[in-house]
Amino acid sequence: MSEKEATFTVRSLIATAIGAVIATVVVLEVSGRIDHDNNKDNIPVGEFQAIHVTPGEEFRMSPKSSELHAACEQGYLAIAADVDPDFRGILVDHKNRGVRCSRGPAPEAAEDAPGND
Repeated sequence: MSEKEATFTVRSLIATAIGAVIATVVVLEVSGRIDHDNNKDNIPVGEFQAIHVTPGEEFRMSPKSSELHAACEQGYLAIAADVDPDFRGILVDHKNRGVRCSRGPAPEAAEDAPGND
């Protein structure tokens, strides 16, 4: 294939592909086909991992702050954003059970304890 037959350059093909994607998103947004959920009650605030720490063993962690902070909400650990403290979520495990922020008995166990009649 000679240079005369190659009418499109790689740059023009890449620019056309990017333009097509942008145009598609704009058309879908304007026509209302992209659904934006405004209900923020059940969305995850973030994804977290626990690092197992044993006495005397070092662990690696980023020196940067996460821009989140923890607070105790009704006996459960809540994570809130530093920029918007009203936007917070209760920390739950993989079975959607709340993580307590005190070492006292679980709320269910406290109700069942003797002397709570």
